[in-house]
Amino acid sequence: MTEFEDAAKPKADLNTPSSARIYDYVLGGKDNYQADRDAAEKVIAAFPTVREAASHNRHFMNRAVTALTDMGIVQFLDIGTGIPTVPNLHQLAQEVVPEARVVYVDNDPIVLAHARALLHGKPEGRTVYLDADLNDPAAILNSRELHETLDLDRPVALSLVAVLHFLSDEQDPYGIVDTLLDALVPGSVLVASHITADLDPVGMTKALDMYRQGGVYAQERSREEFARFFDGLELLDPGVVVVNRWRPTLHTPRTPDEQVNCWGAVARKG
Repeated sequence: MTEFEDAAKPKADLNTPSSARIYDYVLGGKDNYQADRDAAEKVIAAFPTVREAASHNRHFMNRAVTALTDMGIVQFLDIGTGIPTVPNLHQLAQEVVPEARVVYVDNDPIVLAHARALLHGKPEGRTVYLDADLNDPAAILNSRELHETLDLDRPVALSLVAVLHFLSDEQDPYGIVDTLLDALVPGSVLVASHITADLDPVGMTKALDMYRQGGVYAQERSREEFARFFDGLELLDPGVVVVNRWRPTLHTPRTPDEQVNCWGAVARKG
């Protein structure tokens, strides 16, 4: 029995779009509602390659997790988890390192409803789900779930993939990331991606307007603004690049950068 089996059924506002459910829709998922689909279609009309961009972002995370497990990282803190999409982070990590441990964090009630799907991993490892908000990093860091799962005296990979652009400057995203990284020991790693208008200013401006009209705040940031999240860290090759260019494989589609519009990077804390 998991800690979620006796939890109250989560309540979701099905008439208001959700960033997690919009992302699920553009990735071809089924866990979304009409409000999410309507909002997503408006974004697609403004930014026709958003499905390809979302897929590249997801595959960036997959490649980063595989690279980190190859480096010996066995602990992951994934904030802004979203609705489960196979393969999930723990599946990738535990395929390489069966004893890998993962804490998933999200505050969307639909994600909470699917949390059980995130808890099935290798018996040697451990996966848990924490219902918490990135805006309150202290609550994440002080949570029972985190401390029962991760050993903060050992390196942790902090994953903030496609989530920081949902924070406004007023929410102090740089301070939030610093707070999270300050709690992690040297050798820990930050994995992040972020939408940008650097490569297609007109298309991305229209797409962001559609997000906001749908009630979902999203903010683009330039390459320089994104790189600030990694200040003081050692960037792993190839540095800050469009996500489709972060260690692509032979199977990575050769999509033009302006059709992806998402920066990504992985960096180590010294």
